[in-house]
Amino acid sequence: MKTRPVWILSCLTWLLAVCAGAWVLSNYDNSAGRAGEALSQWPADAQIAIQTNQPVLIMFAHPQCPCTRASIDELNRLMARCADTVAAHVFFYQPDGVPKDWTQSGLWKSAAAIPGVQVHADPEGREARLFGAESSGHVVLYDVHGHLIFHGGITSARGHAGDNAGENTVIGLLAGTKTPLNETPVFGCGLLDKTELVASRP
Repeated sequence: MKTRPVWILSCLTWLLAVCAGAWVLSNYDNSAGRAGEALSQWPADAQIAIQTNQPVLIMFAHPQCPCTRASIDELNRLMARCADTVAAHVFFYQPDGVPKDWTQSGLWKSAAAIPGVQVHADPEGREARLFGAESSGHVVLYDVHGHLIFHGGITSARGHAGDNAGENTVIGLLAGTKTPLNETPVFGCGLLDKTELVASRP
């Protein structure tokens, strides 16, 4: 009988630990990354040129960010519906001194396999800095005149694929529909964070 209070206390301690862990994970999943300041007009010195016949969508991604898997999956879903109406590109951050396969990771290969998407390396994050992207999975969409019409993320939380406001907004804009949003949170790791580079390096 004397062991019953100890057993109950142990169970309560375990339950509290589980609840605390679940809260921490939920809080992390729903914490957005840095939004950055997207350019309102297409920069003249960008690596790629603005299209005159269709909008241009660019996603900026960290090749070792686990959260970005969901963003690539959502880009795949988006392109399945909009491939004929947008020129899509993904730029993967490439720091100096990393091997080729660090940048051309599984995320790179998944993005390259999406019909209609062109994939590029972004040495030292030049293009990301130019366009103001600070978190992996950041998407910018420009119209044929080079005006910014959307920027943000296309997932609802870190690493969570599925229906979300960002993706729906982009699809609506490409269909010519007026949408109430032109900006959404980006749920991804810091795009140019050197500490993440060290932590995730093979």
